[in-house]
Amino acid sequence: MRHNKAINHLGRKSSHRKALMANMASSLIKHKRIQTTVAKAKALKTYVEPLITKSKEDTTHSRRVVFSYLKDKEAVKEMFGVIAPKVADRPGGYTRVLHTGFRLGDGADMALIELVDFKRPPSLLQRRRRRRLPAAAAPRRPPLQQRPLPPKLLQKSPRLSKSLLII
Repeated sequence: MRHNKAINHLGRKSSHRKALMANMASSLIKHKRIQTTVAKAKALKTYVEPLITKSKEDTTHSRRVVFSYLKDKEAVKEMFGVIAPKVADRPGGYTRVLHTGFRLGDGADMALIELVDFKRPPSLLQRRRRRRLPAAAAPRRPPLQQRPLPPKLLQKSPRLSKSLLII
C-alpha cells in the first residue's frame, strides 16, 4: 500500500527521476514554456516553484542550493538574473499547466507548463482566425450547381454527364 506517499515516481528510479526533473526545470527556465505529459508537468511544478522562491533572495547560499537542484550554470544565471526580479512581488504560483490534448503516438495526456509572468505567444490552444478580405475585393466562385462542366467530362460518357448535371 502507498499510504501518505505524496510523490509521483513517474515509473523511474530516484536517480533517473532527479535527472529528469533537473533537465526539465532547466529547460523551463531557459525557454519559459515546455510541452510534456500532464504527470511530468505536475511533478515539475512542485520541483520548480520552491526553487523560484529560493531565488528571490540572491545570496551565495541560495545560488548554491538552486545549482544543486538544477545542475546548470546558465539556468541558475537566468533564474537569478531574469526570473527572480519579475516574480519578486508574487507570493507563489509561478507556473501554469495548460492541458493540450492527447499525443498521437500513445494517447498520453499532454500539457504545456509555462512561467506565469512572461509574455505568452499566441496559445497553441487557440485556433488562428484567417483575416478575411472585404466582400468587394474577394473574388467569388459560383456555387457548385452553376459551374459549367469541363468539356472533357461531357465528351467521355453521356451517362457521366447526365449524372453530373443532376448534382
